Amino acid sequence: MKKILIVDDEQISLMMVNHILSTEYQTACASSGQEAIEVYEREKPDMVLSDLRMPGMSGYELQQELEKRRGARVPFMFMTADTNSEVESKGLESGAMDFIRKPFRADVLIKRIENILKTIEKIEDLRMAAVIDPMTGLFNKAASESKIESLCRTKQGVLMMIDLDSFKLVNDIYGHAMGDKILMRFAEILQAVVRPIDIVGRVGGDEFIAFCQNVRDEIVIEKKSRFINKYILEAAHEFMGEDMNIPLGASIGCVFVPNAGTDFAGLHEKADSALYTVKQNGKHGFKFYREFLKEQKTAGSYAGNIANAVKVLAERNKTKGAFVLPFEQFRTLFQFYGRLFINYQKQQCILLFSLHEKEGTNISLDEASKQFLETLRFSLRQSDVVTQSAKGQFLVILPETPRANIHLVTERIMQNWKYADLSALCTVDIESDVTK
Repeated sequence: MKKILIVDDEQISLMMVNHILSTEYQTACASSGQEAIEVYEREKPDMVLSDLRMPGMSGYELQQELEKRRGARVPFMFMTADTNSEVESKGLESGAMDFIRKPFRADVLIKRIENILKTIEKIEDLRMAAVIDPMTGLFNKAASESKIESLCRTKQGVLMMIDLDSFKLVNDIYGHAMGDKILMRFAEILQAVVRPIDIVGRVGGDEFIAFCQNVRDEIVIEKKSRFINKYILEAAHEFMGEDMNIPLGASIGCVFVPNAGTDFAGLHEKADSALYTVKQNGKHGFKFYREFLKEQKTAGSYAGNIANAVKVLAERNKTKGAFVLPFEQFRTLFQFYGRLFINYQKQQCILLFSLHEKEGTNISLDEASKQFLETLRFSLRQSDVVTQSAKGQFLVILPETPRANIHLVTERIMQNWKYADLSALCTVDIESDVTK
């Protein structure tokens, strides 16, 4: 219910107006301008209905003082017994939304109050539309950057650039409606890790920005990063099923303010550089800009010694069989192979193995998956690449393998799988695709 502050130095008039409005609205009363200021600060009403002529502080002066304190317009309606038309004109010129003469009819007063409140709602809706991202309910790009730019000049804290990793795959595989659900849940997660004094906004499709005031410890950001990554993955499984294997998470680039400066454009660039470092090093984590610089210097120290650089990059303790990688690294390698083979007119094969327990059996699919992964590793070449993409699912890249030879590879794998303890209790579905 909307709240109205009624101000009038005449007690009878004050009581009468309060009686009329209290049937439709919450009301607060004050009998002087000074008292009205105190009540306004305490009650935070939606509008003020004030008499114009009061001793000590007039209605005009009360309006000016409240707007000065608030730093914004305060919805005002004046009432007066004065019949001078110039009084009405002055009241409206001062920014009042309406003007009513005493004595007035109760229904007329209520209708005018109703019109003012509707106008206020429309103005608020327009204001919110100008600053709020309609999808997530967070500040939009213009509003969030404007607010954070102001904070960077005067406050200390951490500026964070946040990307939702692998979000495009959600749209591509599950559709845009699912993508919208993920974005909305991600926004809720971000709001859960910031305080009312902090700012968080959406600056692009899957790009977000935040400023956390008075944060001086990296441990705080580390906890926020873990929280965000944990709960967005849980949401993904909740919405898309437990077999969902998209590596959703958040990469966060950070910079301390004012340590790294107070200019928003420069800070934004530094945080973005740190974000790029996270993206290039496995994603799903955070990095501070100063760490980014340190790593750049360390990486540069190899420039004069290629032998040391090769030692660092080279694989140690090579094992027989296929190269087994975590899913995200496998995905990066698959993308690289795609570029390589397009350039050199080569082709590669990708296989999908899906493991299922036979009906009527009661086995551990996790244990069967371990055995099948080992079978894949020892059945394939060192140039082949394997990953477990989901529970009971495995992807294999066979570089430069002709389509005609795929069945030979799968036959060898299935022949070796027969020797595994749990093979008789499982069925295996195989799908293949050849890219050129």
